Order: sequence, then C-alpha cells, then structure tokens
Amino acid sequence: MALSSTAPGAPPARQVPDRIHRRRWVILSVLMLSLLIVVLDNSILNVAMKTIATPAPTGLGATQSELEWAINSYTLVFAGLLFTSGLLGDRLGRKKVLLFGLVVFGAGSVLAGMAASPAELVVFRAVMGLGGAFVMPSTLAILMNVFEREEQPRAIGVWAGGVGLAIAIGPITGGLLLDHFWWGSVFLVNVPIVLIALTAMLLLVPDSKDPSPGRLDPFGVLLSVVGLVLLVYGIIKGGQLADFTDPQVLGTIGGGLAVLTGFVLHQKRSDHPSIDIGYFRKPAFSAAVAAVALVFFALMGVTFFIVFYVQSVRGYSPLEAGLLLLPLAAAQLTFSPRARHAVDRFGARAVCTAGMLTIAVTMSGMLLLDTRTPIWVLEVLFFLQGTGMAHIMPPVTVAIMQSLPREKAGSGSALNNVFRQVGGTLGVAVLGSLLSTTYRDGIEDKLGALPGVPAAARHAAGESIEATLGLARHLGPAGRDLVTSAEAAFVHAMHVTALGSAVVAVVGAVVVAAFLPGRMGPAPRPAEPREQRKAGVQG
Repeated sequence: MALSSTAPGAPPARQVPDRIHRRRWVILSVLMLSLLIVVLDNSILNVAMKTIATPAPTGLGATQSELEWAINSYTLVFAGLLFTSGLLGDRLGRKKVLLFGLVVFGAGSVLAGMAASPAELVVFRAVMGLGGAFVMPSTLAILMNVFEREEQPRAIGVWAGGVGLAIAIGPITGGLLLDHFWWGSVFLVNVPIVLIALTAMLLLVPDSKDPSPGRLDPFGVLLSVVGLVLLVYGIIKGGQLADFTDPQVLGTIGGGLAVLTGFVLHQKRSDHPSIDIGYFRKPAFSAAVAAVALVFFALMGVTFFIVFYVQSVRGYSPLEAGLLLLPLAAAQLTFSPRARHAVDRFGARAVCTAGMLTIAVTMSGMLLLDTRTPIWVLEVLFFLQGTGMAHIMPPVTVAIMQSLPREKAGSGSALNNVFRQVGGTLGVAVLGSLLSTTYRDGIEDKLGALPGVPAAARHAAGESIEATLGLARHLGPAGRDLVTSAEAAFVHAMHVTALGSAVVAVVGAVVVAAFLPGRMGPAPRPAEPREQRKAGVQG
C-alpha cells in the first residue's frame, strides 16, 4: 500500500475516506456489539454450570468431565483457528469474515440452547467456538482501518472498556435468565444480539483487506492450527489431571511446541509467509504480547477461584455473584478510554508497569479474604484490579496493532488474541491445579476420618469444595464440621493460588519495565519503514 508523500513536519495524510471517518464511532459501537456476544457467552456459561449439572428436567445431568468439555471444546476450536481467521480476514475481507463468524456463532447458540444431552452441548459449543474465532480478531482489525492512527489509542481504550463491561454483565445476565427461564436461555440470549449486529454490520461497517496479500500459505496455516490445538489441549489436560508431568500432558504440549517451532522456521524461510516473524524483533510488539499472556494468566486463575469463594463459601446466589463483579467492570469502563492520557504523560512503560504492579497488589490483597471478611473488601480489590487492567490492555493492544502495517491488522489482532487465549488457558490450568491440589491436601485428613464413608466417595469429595459440601449435605447434621473444614481448606488454597497469581503479575511488570518502549505518542510510526519500503518497490 503506497503512502501519500507529505512535506517534512506536515501532518500525515488521512488514510481513512471521509465517508467512513464521519461514522467511525457508530462503526465502533457495532463492532463492540459483535464483540459483546463472544465475551458475554463465556462469562454467562460459568454461572450456568451448576444448573446444567442438575439432572433433567432442570438441567442435563452433566458430569464434571462433561462440563469441562463444554468449556474446553469451545476453547480448543477458538484458540486453534484464531490465527487462521485473522489471515483470512486480511485476504478475503474482514467484514465478510466477521459476518460469517456471527452467523456460525448464532447458529451454534441455537443448537446449544436446544441440546438434549451433554454430548450434544459439547459439539455445539465447538460450533460456537468456530464462530467466535472469526468474530474476535475481525472487530479489532476493522477498528484499525476506520480510525486514523492518532485516534486509535482512544478507540482501543473504548473497545477494551467494552470487553470489561461484557465480562461483568455476563454473570448478571446469566443469573437473571436462570432465575426466570431454563438453562438453555443462557445460549438463546445470543440470538437477538446476533441478528441486530448482523443488520447493523451490513448497513454501516465497511469492508477492508490487504491489497497485496501474496500467495496463500496452506502448509503454514495447517501448522499453526495443529500446533495451537495440541498446545492448548495439553495445557487443559494438565489442569484436569492436576499433573503437568504426566507423559500424555508432556507429550501433547511438547508436540504442540514442536509444531509451532516448525511453523516459525517455515515462516522464516517462506517467500510468502503468513506472518512476518521479524515483527517479534520489535520490543514494542514482543513485550506487549508477553504482557497480554501474563496478565490473563494471572487474572483467569483468580476468576476461577473467586466464583467458588463467593458462591460456595460466602453463600451468594449466581445473580448476586454477578453483581459483585460490577466494580471490576466500572473501573475498566471508566479508565480504559482514558488510559491514553496517562500514556501521553508518563509513557507506556511506566503506565503498564504500574498497572501490572496494581494487579499484583490486588492478588496479594486476596489474602485478606476469609469466611467472615466484609464483602466491601472484595469490592475494593475488584475496583483496583479493574483499574490496573484498564491501564494495561489498551496500551499493549495499541503497541501490538501499531507495530504492524494497517493492511496486516487481521494478523496482528489474531496474534493478540492467541497470546491472550493461551495465557488465560494456562492460568486456569496451572492455577486451577494449584488450587485443587492445595485444597485436597487441606481436606484429606478430615475426609479420611469420616466413619462409614467409602474410600471412593471420600476421594470424589476431595476434588472440589462443591463436592465436599455435597457430601456434607448427604451426611446431614453430622456434616456440619465437614462444612467448616471445607471452607477453611478452600480459603487457604485460595490464598496460595492468589500468591501464585501475584508472582505472575510481578513477572509481567518486570517484562514490561525491561522491554516495552517508554513513549508511545498519539501517532507512533514503528510500521512506517516497512510500508515505505513497499512503496519504494512499487514506485
């Protein structure tokens, strides 16, 4: 894509046509609506898991393993196809890819809501993952092509704030639906949103793509899909087994890393690579994607245990638990669009480092929580956590997206989402395993001392606090002491896991402080030399 020549010191020529520039904020609203359903769906499902596990007709009678696969089938397909969907968006048109993703996601939602068995739910969740993979990267890629570079940090801040809002309103929406309708309503609620988004997309959103994409690299695409699926599956399996040294886990993760290494080597040698590996030599790009992975590693682990703390230990309903997340959303919604002002004043390195350290402090603050802690303490921690997140995600997303030429926005957005997904999956698996192992160690002696309970039942009761509380309810009055012990063991396990999250956040702060560039002005130009070289060749 050749750039218009401008006199030295003159403002850069506008790259977005006036007819698109005038409605850029309306387009952003439509993109956020598309993004909303993908983020909303996963947070809603967490609330509905307990109901889906209930025997028919209330639920599907899904086992713990089937519930895990209802989540993991989505994650595997979503993570495996993120990079491919970004490439196809750059080649075929981001609007076309986004429309396709919305249609598939909507169809999968209808099928999942009408599923008659846990197996059907697992399959239809995979269909939803396919649609979500084509929606997520396209929203950010289109954003980069309807805003001028100087406005992109603000637009990305609004986009990131919308993600935070969706994370919070998901559990609230799920709680309201489950209070009044059957479990399938948590999926069918996606359908009207999809229909509205599709209509608005067709009428308002322009298409864009790479004008010179070169030849397709099917072998590279295949390597990326296989490598990501193997890596994510291995991480998930390690979390399920609570043992990352298991030969099956090591073999799968090792195989995934080997295939991804082959993908990188293939890209370096190819004359038509899917992604220019040279982007990773830019500190702004590499440090930013590392920060995305590390912050989601830390946060997803906390999200995993806080649901059980609020509902199982403190006794709040799903709806009340969703409402407790509002300070997290409020902070992200308030500060994400304003993060650019802090970056302009102090620099991206200082702002993101402070954000990471804030996350670490809030993780450590979880040590204040026990069975009787005033709930406002958790609310303050959530607000501070949202504030830290709001000062990390917009700047690092800007760093990633503005490190690449505009025509490669789909690939950049896909890489951003791949690192976030892998980091989050790893956080749930590793920190979830730490939580489970620590909890089992804490409750094992108490379970072993129960008279008349078969060994198999004692083992099953030690898998989670919900399983232990289920046994306690079965025991009646004799199970009261078991409830107290279970709550104490879980709080201890939660504290250990929170410290693990805090350590990961500190590592993220070190990475950002060491490698992220200090200043990111309103119109950074890290990708300009590549575009100019292309312009020179074309000239």
